[in-house]
Amino acid sequence: MSGRAGDSPPTLDRELHHPTRLALAAYLSACGEAEFAVLRDYCQISDSTLSKTLSALEKTGYVSVRKGYLGKRPRTWAALTLTGRRALTRHLAALEEIAATARRAAGTCADGPSEAGG
Repeated sequence: MSGRAGDSPPTLDRELHHPTRLALAAYLSACGEAEFAVLRDYCQISDSTLSKTLSALEKTGYVSVRKGYLGKRPRTWAALTLTGRRALTRHLAALEEIAATARRAAGTCADGPSEAGG
C-alpha cells in the first residue's frame, strides 16, 4: 500500500482482524496467562462469545487453553502462543503500514481533505 509499483499491500491476519479476537490477543500478549472471567470482563462479552473466540484462536494455534481447578471450582486459563505472538506482531505491523500509507497520501493532497457531499 505504499503506492510504489511492485509493492504488495500489507497482509492483515484474517483470524485477528475481528475486534474481539484482536483485543483478546493484545491482552494476552501482555501477560503469560489469563483466567477466563478476566478475559470475558476485559472484552465485555458473554461467556459463550468468549468460549467461541478462544476455540477459534486455539484451532489456529494462536492461543492455548488450559483447564483446571482453583480449590474445588473449575477454571479455564488462556495464553497466547509463540505462533499467536508472531501473528499479532505481523497484524499490528500491517495496520501501522496502512495508517502510515494513508498519512503519506493525505500529505500529498494539494487541497487537503475533501469535503463529502458539499
